[in-house]
Amino acid sequence: MTERAIDCWLTDMDGVLIREDRALPGAAELIDRWRTQGTPFLVLTNNSIYTPRDLSARLTRIGIEVPEAQLWTSALATAAFLSDQAPGGSAFVIGEAGLTTALHEAGFVMTDVAPDFVVLGETRTYSFEAITKAIRLINDGARFIATNPDVTGPSPEGPLPATGSVAALITAATRRDPYYVGKPNPMMFRSAMNKLGAHSERTGMIGDRMDTDVIAGIEAGLHTVLVLTGIATRADVERYPYRPREILDSISELLQ
Repeated sequence: MTERAIDCWLTDMDGVLIREDRALPGAAELIDRWRTQGTPFLVLTNNSIYTPRDLSARLTRIGIEVPEAQLWTSALATAAFLSDQAPGGSAFVIGEAGLTTALHEAGFVMTDVAPDFVVLGETRTYSFEAITKAIRLINDGARFIATNPDVTGPSPEGPLPATGSVAALITAATRRDPYYVGKPNPMMFRSAMNKLGAHSERTGMIGDRMDTDVIAGIEAGLHTVLVLTGIATRADVERYPYRPREILDSISELLQ
């Protein structure tokens, strides 16, 4: 498959393993192979709403057995980044359980009084009051962090505004850009490799997007695999000035 010996894997979730709450071909089998063979791996997602336990349960319901310890979210990556930047710090958080739980477990205090950071994540209930508070705290000196730059998210009814859209609103009001931790920031992959104790030379990244998964994988020095079961098509690849090392129709080809 590749000239590099890949013994550790990072893989995106939506568009690679699942699509609209159904398992994609080969996903369950590949995860089972990695678990049986003891191959280090993590399943990654930019979505910061859910805890690893929530995501593990969701995947189990559709037939993919991923222990919560093998899930790495933008919320966990954000918590790891902030705990390195300001151990035992404080934050005003706009987000849901996935983000608040990660920050609590990293030793952060949630407060709306002179926090070190304003941290913006995904939520289905954005509050005008909370956004106003975030703007005022940033203007007063809090550093602005966002879990990911995605401007929309999927729903059965159609696209929903996501973290990047709300971050743009806050930026317009404060003239402060957030630091985005999630993809396409390669830091998310580096923090995942730190969790696994893996080295970039022997780690592969599987994704379905050129503008997040592939570019971040290249910048992190990983072996990049693009699958065509999600966002990208073969025609899309030609529009970018960079290429993945492999293009597969689906993750099932990694079983061969």
